[in-house]
Amino acid sequence: MSVTHIVLFQFRADAEPEAVKAAVDRFRSLKDNCIHPTSKTPYILSLKCGKDNSPEGLQNGMTHGFVVEFASAEDRDYYVTTDPVHQNFVKSIGDVLEKPVVLDFSDGVY
Repeated sequence: MSVTHIVLFQFRADAEPEAVKAAVDRFRSLKDNCIHPTSKTPYILSLKCGKDNSPEGLQNGMTHGFVVEFASAEDRDYYVTTDPVHQNFVKSIGDVLEKPVVLDFSDGVY
């Protein structure tokens, strides 16, 4: 069963715009750079991201959203816990990230 992995970022108020853009670009590159350990091919099915543009005012400080699709919970688990490219990305954003929020779900599972 596929897994949708939603990530929201609040960047630090003092983060330089260039540093924020670089962090977003590195996140976007995960789709092609995260390689499955068995198949040796990229395993992220899709990755969409962008800067908040909601008029609702319910962002609670979150400024950027990312939606990552995985074919299975196993692929998501590998990505979150082990994938060295993802682990390096997480380490690389520590200086600019104020707070992340993550929510995962599988469609139709209530």
